[in-house]
Amino acid sequence: MSDIDPNHKPNIVYQLEDKIPARTAAFVGIQHVMAMFVGVITMPLVVCGALKFSLTDTAYLVSMGLFISGISTIIQTRGIGPIGSRLLAIQGTSFAFLSPLILAGKIGGMPLMIGMSLCGAPVEAVLSVFLPKLRKVFTPVVTGVVVLLIGASLVPVGMRTIAQGLNASAPPWASVAIACFVLVLVLSMNAFPRPWSRMAAVPVSLGVGWLICLALGYTKSVAVADTGSWIIMPIPFKYGLAFNPAFLLPFIFVYIITTLESIGDITATSQLSLQPITGPLYWKRIRGGVLADSVNSFLAATFNTFPNTTFAQNNGVIQLTGVASRRVGYWVGGILAFLGLFPSIGRLIAMIPGPVLGAVTLLLFGMVATAGVRILQQIELNHRNLLIVATSLSLGLGVEAVPEVIQPLPETLRLLFSSAVTTGGVVALLLNTLMPQVPTAAVVEQAAELDVAAAG
Repeated sequence: MSDIDPNHKPNIVYQLEDKIPARTAAFVGIQHVMAMFVGVITMPLVVCGALKFSLTDTAYLVSMGLFISGISTIIQTRGIGPIGSRLLAIQGTSFAFLSPLILAGKIGGMPLMIGMSLCGAPVEAVLSVFLPKLRKVFTPVVTGVVVLLIGASLVPVGMRTIAQGLNASAPPWASVAIACFVLVLVLSMNAFPRPWSRMAAVPVSLGVGWLICLALGYTKSVAVADTGSWIIMPIPFKYGLAFNPAFLLPFIFVYIITTLESIGDITATSQLSLQPITGPLYWKRIRGGVLADSVNSFLAATFNTFPNTTFAQNNGVIQLTGVASRRVGYWVGGILAFLGLFPSIGRLIAMIPGPVLGAVTLLLFGMVATAGVRILQQIELNHRNLLIVATSLSLGLGVEAVPEVIQPLPETLRLLFSSAVTTGGVVALLLNTLMPQVPTAAVVEQAAELDVAAAG
């Protein structure tokens, strides 16, 4: 969700429909790729690590994640009929689906993960028709709690990734030492007062950490299957499809939440691009952007990767560069799709040591949680809202920590409430709908003035 100051007027050099020199577009496109590259590759790496997938399958999923993110970005920025926001809005795999995907993977492997992602994708297409009414139900109280829970529930995943360790020759303390070094390097580069340093902090830290492990002989030796080609061919439904109705509600709920996140991200992009954030054109862009999320998630499932959403971090690149031309999106999409076609890139990424990847994901997941806090800052945290937040967080994190408490429930409800995100989100939604609104201080003050006037 966006926290852009509505009064902020960015210094835009190239506006939305401006033609931009190819060299400039390519340079800005590379900056966008750097800003979101780790977010795209981390999702399949974490899922595959949690489910103990082979290096070959992990590399393939990473490649397809990059390839589909590229195609999806072109669809979102260029537009096809009613599909697409036609803004410089970059697409990538969504962390919000991590918990339901891992749960589905443990029961039905890749076929069930892909099947449930495919079944849930049309939800966003339906929601795109009712978006103005939807925002009255899913207020910042609900979305803030959900985003906060997404980050908080993913932090243990980052810690478990660190705990995977290195190879047998590494001393016991090496995993923690390497993870701490990578984390300190990321923080140090972010503290350096240069824009390029902040954008390059994560990819540089991953590369340096991987090279250190390689130089010390701490990387695990894994046999890499011969692909028989320098270029990977996207194969629809390579792993097959499976469906389990018990997983439908968890996937539908997360699709609803990512819809609301995309609304905030597209709104921020519109504002930074000097486009209206009210009126018919604005809502046309919002509907087109959410519809593109639906189509792109369907496309992602077709080609064996995970649901797509609009990325927020690329709005920072627009602010930094002053370039809002959507033609840059064609370059971003082309670069991502190009990288995804080469299996050697996916294999190298898949071989990143656990402590190196875990240190970065730990920070990224923490940033997701703080994004939820920033959403909650948009509302007045009165007694009612504090009760909603406290109850939702307590039940969500409590179920995640002690899953035995929901074992007596029927299977469908057990799967729905098996993650912190869906449990806390459903509770927040119900409480926000059922609990009466408390008048704000301004309303109370206005009512008091009316009473005084009436008495006079």
